Amino acid sequence: MSASRVFAIVLAGGEGKRLAPLTADRAKPAVPFAGNYRLVDFALSNLVNAGMLRIAVLTQYKSHSLDRHVTTTWRLSPLLGNYVTPVPAQMRRGPHWFAGSADAIYQNLNLIADERPRTICVFGADHIYRMDPRQMIEQHIALGAGVTVAGIRVPIESAGAFGVIETEPDGRMIRAFREKPSDPEPMPGEPTMVLASMGNYVFDAGVLIDAVTRDAQDPRSAHDLGGNIIPMLVEQGKAHVWDFASSDVPGTSDRDRAYWRDVGTLDAYYDAHMDLISVDPVFNLYNEEWPILTAPEPLPPAKFVFDEGDRVGVATNSMVCAGVVVSGGTVRRSILSPGVHVHSFAEVEGSVLMHDVDVGRGAIVRNAIVDKNVRIAAGARVGVDAEADRARFPTSRNGIVVIGKGQTVEA
Repeated sequence: MSASRVFAIVLAGGEGKRLAPLTADRAKPAVPFAGNYRLVDFALSNLVNAGMLRIAVLTQYKSHSLDRHVTTTWRLSPLLGNYVTPVPAQMRRGPHWFAGSADAIYQNLNLIADERPRTICVFGADHIYRMDPRQMIEQHIALGAGVTVAGIRVPIESAGAFGVIETEPDGRMIRAFREKPSDPEPMPGEPTMVLASMGNYVFDAGVLIDAVTRDAQDPRSAHDLGGNIIPMLVEQGKAHVWDFASSDVPGTSDRDRAYWRDVGTLDAYYDAHMDLISVDPVFNLYNEEWPILTAPEPLPPAKFVFDEGDRVGVATNSMVCAGVVVSGGTVRRSILSPGVHVHSFAEVEGSVLMHDVDVGRGAIVRNAIVDKNVRIAAGARVGVDAEADRARFPTSRNGIVVIGKGQTVEA
């Protein structure tokens, strides 16, 4: 199918409570990731790399940072009718915010009416993965499906954390869709695995319009795509699954082809970063054939200064972005986002430092996530005394210290 007949909707209204305090001042899809990126960049990159160039990003919760990022970063050619545009909640159907993901689409049916697509991709905005949507669309059209759900294989013992897809023996027609089941049914021929929903869908436009319109009239509904719309279409015999294991993206290896991470908790977010700085990361940011796109900031190259005895500016097993200055400090196993400054005799280890963090002279930062514009005072200690850290900062289940945006950490 021509990409001009496909319209993409990215659901980016997530509150992201489990990522607090990183979401205290921004929506979850706007949370920075891997130094240069925001979480939303991964979904948008997959769509744009596949030629899907008419995209509406539906926003709601604390959306200013996300709106600004999408508007300034994702500028496509209006001459060709291409765009990525943020669409805030407009209360078109009455004086209320989006009640759920299905209601978000229902309140924005005017967007679909304007574009008149045959096929609609509805993707989540806050997962880390590579995917070519064209492969899913091709199967969707070939099978005449009303909706196709992207499914990823997960161990059966993890089923309680997902919406689980149960199929007919053909492995494609969905027989049941259950949220977090306690008695999951394994995949045909795969007794240890289940298919979990990735939160990405391809709809026939007419089917989607009819389903969200019907759902809007049901006062008992939670107005959720996974919880209400997909089960409705399963019951009608219109739902199929596309197995993410069949994904074939240019430049990927067998190792990273099926990579998909929900970084919705602080520990998952931290672990995904630690994978990136490993010698052989599972997710390859350096795939030039299917790049993760974002707008580079006009910053100078990173700089490492001083080599005088124990005053050495050095970073090892780390990712260091533009504008960073490591001035006589030591950085190990960390990600330094644009504009970070590490002063003399400071130590940063096993940490994620976001934009413009300043680590003072002689300070120590270990096993931490430090949000934008934080100042770590000279001699301060973070990640050294667990009890003291818990008294001052949010701490994840695995003991990762999290410092919120704009704070000053005194010695």
